[in-house]
Amino acid sequence: MLTKGNQPRDWWRASTVYQVYPKSFNDTTGRGTGDIRGLTEKLDYIKGLGIDIVWLQPVYVSPQNDNGYDVADYYNIDPAYGTMEDFDELVQELKNRSMHLMIDIVVNHSSTEHRWFKEAKSSRDNPYRDYYIWKDPAEDGGPPNNWQSKFGGPAWQFDEGTEQYYLTLYDKTQADLNWENEKVRQEVVDLLTFWAEKGVSGFRMDVINLISKDPSFPNDDGSVPPGDGRKFYTDGPRVHEYVKELNEKVFRPYNLVTVGEMSSTTLEHCIRYSNPEENEFSMTFNFHHLKVDYPNGQKWELKPYDFEELKKVLSDWQIGMQQGGGWNALFWNNHDQPRSLTRFTNEDQYRNESAKLLATTLHGLQGTPYVYQGEEIGMPDPKWNDISEFRDIESRNMYEILQLRGKTPEEAAHIVSVRSRDNSRLPMLWDDSDQAGFTTGTPWIKIDERYPLINAKAQVEDYNSIYHHYRKLIEFRKSIPVFTDGRYVRLDVGHPQVYAYARINSEETLVVISNFSKEEVRFELPKKFTENLPEDRLAELLIGNTAEEPELTPIVKLSPYGSYMWLIKTIQ
Repeated sequence: MLTKGNQPRDWWRASTVYQVYPKSFNDTTGRGTGDIRGLTEKLDYIKGLGIDIVWLQPVYVSPQNDNGYDVADYYNIDPAYGTMEDFDELVQELKNRSMHLMIDIVVNHSSTEHRWFKEAKSSRDNPYRDYYIWKDPAEDGGPPNNWQSKFGGPAWQFDEGTEQYYLTLYDKTQADLNWENEKVRQEVVDLLTFWAEKGVSGFRMDVINLISKDPSFPNDDGSVPPGDGRKFYTDGPRVHEYVKELNEKVFRPYNLVTVGEMSSTTLEHCIRYSNPEENEFSMTFNFHHLKVDYPNGQKWELKPYDFEELKKVLSDWQIGMQQGGGWNALFWNNHDQPRSLTRFTNEDQYRNESAKLLATTLHGLQGTPYVYQGEEIGMPDPKWNDISEFRDIESRNMYEILQLRGKTPEEAAHIVSVRSRDNSRLPMLWDDSDQAGFTTGTPWIKIDERYPLINAKAQVEDYNSIYHHYRKLIEFRKSIPVFTDGRYVRLDVGHPQVYAYARINSEETLVVISNFSKEEVRFELPKKFTENLPEDRLAELLIGNTAEEPELTPIVKLSPYGSYMWLIKTIQ
């Protein structure tokens, strides 16, 4: 079935997305921050990977308290990033390369600098008052309930002028929009339509599963950890209704690829969000696999990651989404997470092998893969020297909050250095020139000092590099059907060092085996799996991350951080 733009409705299933954090991607002005023209300048580099879709994070007018996720004007480009003409040029240059643009939409909340909020704050009778969520103080004069902000502290801010509190689930300058108001929902439809008419091919919807709140706004009694109120606004009572409305009015008519960012969600809800029969999103982000190093679900505490739990979560979502007809957005990294290379592997001794291992493991799964800028060249977390180097508002807040909870300044700084979103927000390392080729000025945040060794120019020139490993994996997804339609089967249950799985369709079997340790290990394929393989088969090593080229035998020998992918076809 072809729709607007003469593309199949599910054209994105065999695609790969490249995520751009514009502030840190490429600076063409010397101001020290990236810009839209900087992205346009690097499109051939991204195209060289085989990328189909570029996800551009917010470039709207914003006071930048949360790096653009506090939108003050949904219809105009922030001068720090360029002009609308720059944006139009980007769209056209992507089309010239048969690529697509996905943009970030932030509509759970707006900036308190937005015209709507300024009007709403002016008086209780203002027509825009009901665009936001206002409540009278509790009997003691405090916040209306005990909900907590995702960035720390109460989720309510008091407005002295009108003597009411307004809801802020994130920063105090990000006021939650009232989706119960039909006028708000129409405003969102209008702004989405504006950008669709501009020629974008898709939307990434920021924390979209939080838009429907329990209308009674009760206190959280703590019976369900963490007791911060999230159970009353996560996947709320009308959220699917609201998303269906967006699909009907914008997503479907423009044949857009859409991904919903889901905070603290469930598998059952994500099946509903992404099953084509539900007419909501193309796919969903979930973060459960990135919480396997959270003690009791607490982000701002530290523990080694639980490898068995990581494999279980990935497998449960592969199987569950497959059985329920949903579709996964596959990712290790994004702008809100520390780099997975540092988090899950040994990047000091085995950086090259580790980066390729993560790529191979992820790209064999079912879903649409996302590559976050710098991931394709093996960028790790930086080495932080001092708390003053951090720019992220959440990190700065938590540094103070952790000390109030009893941590020493040194302990608080260490926790922040491990968990901070700034780990992934350092500038892209383009070459070994001054400031890694990112800017001719002073960068807005530090440059990773290892750029003479880790940079894109060196990676592109080396055919055995991490960059070219990603390029091959992205091409496989386009050309080998089992990557898209193969049924997932886990092969490694209980192995302390190996994650192994198969993807199976009627004609092909894909086998991925990865050793997540610095030890040499032997892995025995389960007999049930090998017995079911046809005798007239040929196992081809599609890709590996070491010099070895192991055959797919009942027992496979794996080097430290060795990761291999085989394709099995019946001999014709």
